[in-house]
Amino acid sequence: MTIQSLPNSELAVMELLWRKGRLTARQILDQLYPDVARPQHGTVQRLLQRLRAKGFVTRDRDVGVNVFSPALSREEYASGQLESLANRLTQGSLVPMITRLVEDNKLSRAEIEKLRRILEE
Repeated sequence: MTIQSLPNSELAVMELLWRKGRLTARQILDQLYPDVARPQHGTVQRLLQRLRAKGFVTRDRDVGVNVFSPALSREEYASGQLESLANRLTQGSLVPMITRLVEDNKLSRAEIEKLRRILEE
């Protein structure tokens, strides 16, 4: 499942939605730009429009105000990005990437045990 990579500005919105679940555009604005003197309403609206067009967020109007939610999980996005990286760097194989993480001690003992359990299944 190849999922389009997001620019940092759109990824920042997704991070908020993944943490909080559902937010209004105003709540996103307040969290992304808490100390900005000039309002960034248009910027947030454009980010949300682009994310909706790409299928990353959904909009719910049932409560009288637009409420935005993630359309895919952080794990789904990460999985898609990992697959894309593997396709570009290792002809689609994840083995060299996982091997490198293990050899460089980038995985905790618990993460290695989890991988071991998954492989045994």
